Amino acid sequence: MSLGQPAATTAWQRWRRALEVYRDRRQLVILAQGFSSGMPFLLSGSVLTYWMATEKVDLTTIGIFGLVGLPYALKFIWAPLVDRLPLPALDRWLGRRRSWMLVTQVGILLSVLLLALSDPVSSPWLTALAAVLVAFFSATQDIAIDAYRIEILNDDEQGAGAATTQLGYRIALWIVDALALLLPSIVPWPVTLSTIAALALVGIVTTFIAEEPKSALPATPTAESWLKEAVIRPFAEFLAYRGWVVILLFALLYKYGDALGGSMARPFYVQMGFSGPEIFGVSKSFGVAATILGGLAGGVLVARYGIFKSLFIAGVLQAVTNLLFSWQAQAGHDILVLTIAISADNFTGALGGVAFIAYLSSLCTKGMAGTQYALLTSLMAFGRTALSAGGGWLATHTGWTVFWILTTLLAIPGLLLLLWLWHATEKEPPPSGRSTATKP
Repeated sequence: MSLGQPAATTAWQRWRRALEVYRDRRQLVILAQGFSSGMPFLLSGSVLTYWMATEKVDLTTIGIFGLVGLPYALKFIWAPLVDRLPLPALDRWLGRRRSWMLVTQVGILLSVLLLALSDPVSSPWLTALAAVLVAFFSATQDIAIDAYRIEILNDDEQGAGAATTQLGYRIALWIVDALALLLPSIVPWPVTLSTIAALALVGIVTTFIAEEPKSALPATPTAESWLKEAVIRPFAEFLAYRGWVVILLFALLYKYGDALGGSMARPFYVQMGFSGPEIFGVSKSFGVAATILGGLAGGVLVARYGIFKSLFIAGVLQAVTNLLFSWQAQAGHDILVLTIAISADNFTGALGGVAFIAYLSSLCTKGMAGTQYALLTSLMAFGRTALSAGGGWLATHTGWTVFWILTTLLAIPGLLLLLWLWHATEKEPPPSGRSTATKP
């Protein structure tokens, strides 16, 4: 046996152990939960606006209906309730996380059925109410499911959990989008929406199959103690991290270049002369396949190398692949280049997304993970949206080639902050049982 063979065997064993993280039964539960999270998302967004457009609702009204998705951005406000409020009878039967999951999933089922009974032309207010209820129950379900995933897995399993969640989520988006686009040509919209509503049963059944995490904190007896434990303590726990300002800045800037480029991707494709069917064909076939593969690879990467190294590898790759769109700007209307650019960008974006979700999850304290994760994701959603608003102005004044080069360079601040956090963590590891971030 050569000297190189034992090392090769050891390396293969390490990769095999990393892959085995997906064989855990909990990952199947998380996959179904990811599906349950993705199922209602489009019903307060693109499916709703498509339905209204087919019913000849005016564009002004359709635009105003975009506000029905606000619960997703505001969910951190009621997240403390999901963390600390026991639901009568259900809490003793199912536990804190599963009882909230069940209530929200039944709420989604009923609110989608209410949406099916409404008519955006003759009863727009009922349609708006139903859509808001769908978004509210969906956002609240996300709080419970995110907390469940964080609390049922160990830190070294969070990457695989994030990847599995994203896979289930995207499968649901595909199915709901396909039903909404294909069924209305065969059956009326109420039947289409009722069919989509039936998909909520996946989450309901999974909730009964799942095991409850042993991390729920006890209910607090008084309003004052509840306010302290449910609202103040989760934020105080996060602020106790050494370098919490750096953590927030990193979370804001890590995918900033990707967010800025993503906000201008469709206008860029149009100016390159690509038609809608061409964009759809590439993005929904090669692009989606690359996203799924990138997500699964991200879970393996985190399990094999840890969160920080995975964040750095993925961060460099997702920045570099933006340069492919500069190539596209020079090539013009070239479908092969578009396929390469979208596939590579989606793969590395999903790779970084899984590591990023794993990192945010590792910052959360068990028992109050719903509040802390909702705060981080809501805050980052607001920040990325605001910072990306100038993408059109930048592209207009620099041209597309330079614009995409700049999106690559904009990854540097996030990577520098990552190196600081990585060094600080290695220098002063967190206490046992806490996250991978650094504590005083």
